[in-house]
Amino acid sequence: MRLTACAGVLVLLACTAAGAPNSAATPAAPAARDSSRLLVPPGYGSLRQEDIAIRLKVQGVQVQAMPLDETVIRLLSPDSYRAMRELVNSQRGALEAISRGTALRSFSLWDVRFHGDEPGETPFSPMEFIVTSVGRDFRPIDVIPLSAGFGRQRLQQRATQRALYVFDPQVDVNQPLTVQYETARNADWSLILPRLERERALVRSRAGVQKPS
Repeated sequence: MRLTACAGVLVLLACTAAGAPNSAATPAAPAARDSSRLLVPPGYGSLRQEDIAIRLKVQGVQVQAMPLDETVIRLLSPDSYRAMRELVNSQRGALEAISRGTALRSFSLWDVRFHGDEPGETPFSPMEFIVTSVGRDFRPIDVIPLSAGFGRQRLQQRATQRALYVFDPQVDVNQPLTVQYETARNADWSLILPRLERERALVRSRAGVQKPS
């Protein structure tokens, strides 16, 4: 599996609510499934990235992963939401190339960061990051490095390597899922989902939008 070092994003859910504060009309991260009923107007969220991140630790490597599905990132604070959209948009060319090569029109995108917490140099294995969703194990279709040196697969102490992970669109972030890196597993997403639903209701209230029937 190759690591794609370039810049670009597949434009799919670019809908932006009229009058939403601090929301730019830039392409959005694609939702993995038909989840339009879960979409809320952007610009009204209050969650931090830390509130929706999944964490693992193994052999001196800390991993933090966050899905970039629109149904999730629209619940972030305006600044964080804008940053995540700009991240995906910056990778347009790479994602379009992957789309042509796979014939997939959308992806489940994840922001994954590897952090070294031991002295010296610690190896990490980018392709050992697996998402278990809807009863299936999904390995990344491709990995787009976002930091210099990611391809070396080595971490210095207190250094972070970051990449955009491209998964099959069948990964459903609106259902419980499990994330695995090497021998470590984390199923905390089932605890994060109620937090997302509470924030979704608050966003609709702030925006004056009724919940779709």
